Order: sequence, then structure tokens, then C-alpha cells
Amino acid sequence: MIIDSYDINSEPIVKLENFYGEKQHLVKKCMVIFSKVIYEYMLEKFPCRQIAEVRACNGNIPVWTLPYEEETIAFYLTPIGSALAAGMIAEVNHLTGASVFIMFGSCGSLDKEATDGKFILPTEAYRGEGLSYYFAEPQDYIKIKNTDKLAEFFKERKLPYVQGRVWTTDSMLRETVNLVRKRKEEGCIAVEMELAGVQAISDFYGFELYDFLVAGDVLIEGNYETDGLSAANHDLDKLFLALQIAKNMRIEGR
Repeated sequence: MIIDSYDINSEPIVKLENFYGEKQHLVKKCMVIFSKVIYEYMLEKFPCRQIAEVRACNGNIPVWTLPYEEETIAFYLTPIGSALAAGMIAEVNHLTGASVFIMFGSCGSLDKEATDGKFILPTEAYRGEGLSYYFAEPQDYIKIKNTDKLAEFFKERKLPYVQGRVWTTDSMLRETVNLVRKRKEEGCIAVEMELAGVQAISDFYGFELYDFLVAGDVLIEGNYETDGLSAANHDLDKLFLALQIAKNMRIEGR
């Protein structure tokens, strides 16, 4: 059973050193980018420098740095989905030394009234995926530990936000009426595909994760609205907000 997957009593056989050699210490902070539009904008508008590359048989993913207000911040275009996004966090840490990760992207709203016109700061993520069970003890939800720090950041800048539970799923095609209803009853205000796994691996290795979301589509029983999806994915306001978060958040990871 998947709930038997959390094993801290024996050593991993496969280690990142087997692929990349010794861990590097090049940067401290890194942004996790989901939008190819935002990613290409960064490469075009900032003086970026490639510092590493995550290797895979289906294509390598470069890791870049950019200068921002006297900070050097890394970034990369992440794969979508909990297992891949979480695994990338660990590999990028090994390749660059980054231990503070700022992740932002779109999500589906389960409560349009609560999320409309606001940034979403998750407080807990329902573990409807698989990877988190290898890195955290089995339970339905995982706490998003830095949500209150982010809320303070948003509050100080008078940015509209809402805090609440979210649902991490492995399959948007199985966001069924009954499952949506159940997650809403438990207090979930949004659904996305990465956070539970990324938070679990961050907790396991001692990284600091700061995550915020913007609702693009709306899941309502009997209806599905997609009007805001492109803006939620690609609008540049999220990038400049993430840069400010990266600049202002204190380093606590290793």
C-alpha cells in the first residue's frame, strides 16, 4: 500500500551524487516557473546566466540565474505534476545549493466567491498524489509551513489574498463531482497538481518553500469556467511578486 512507502529506517540506494557528483553551493534562492511565457520573458529581459542543468533522457532542463536588486536568484522551467516538480526541487538543490524556493502558478477555484480577484496562499494541501507518501508520514493533509510568512508579506503590501486548504491531484480528468464536493466540505478552496509533493520533499530535506497561486478556471458542480486560465498562467504580475518574495524572505534552509 502507498501508505507504507515512508521509510526512514534504511538508506536510499539511488543518490544524486551518482549522477552529478558532489553537491554545489552557487546560489541560495530559486524560483520555480511553470509558464513558458514568463520563462521566455525572463530570458529576454534579464541578463541571465546558465549555472546548471538537470539531465533526463527526454531532454535536459537548464537552471539560470538573474540579478535582481543586489540579489542573485536562480530559476528554471519546471515539469508539471507533483512527482516531477518535487524531484526537480531536490535536483536543483544538489546542483546549485538553493534551499529557498518560490513557487507560483495557476490553479482551479473550488470557491469562486472566496478566490475571485485574490492571490491564494495555501495553508494545507490534500495529498491526492503519490510522491508525498515517500517523504512524509501518511495523513490526508500536509501543512504548508510558510503560509503565514507569505500572508504577512501580502498584508504589508496591501495585496488581496485569501488563505485556505487546497487539493493536490494527480489527474485533472478525475476531478469528479463527488470528489470536488468532498474536498470543498473539508475546506479546500482550490485544486492544483504539485504542492503536496513539493512541500513534502521540502520538509524532508530542510528546504524553505513559499507558494502562491492564482485561480484560472472554476470548478462548479454542473459547470466548468476557463475564462481566466491564460491570465492565471502567464500574467507577469506573478513574476515580479515572486522576485520581491525572493528578495525579502530570510534564508532558513540548508
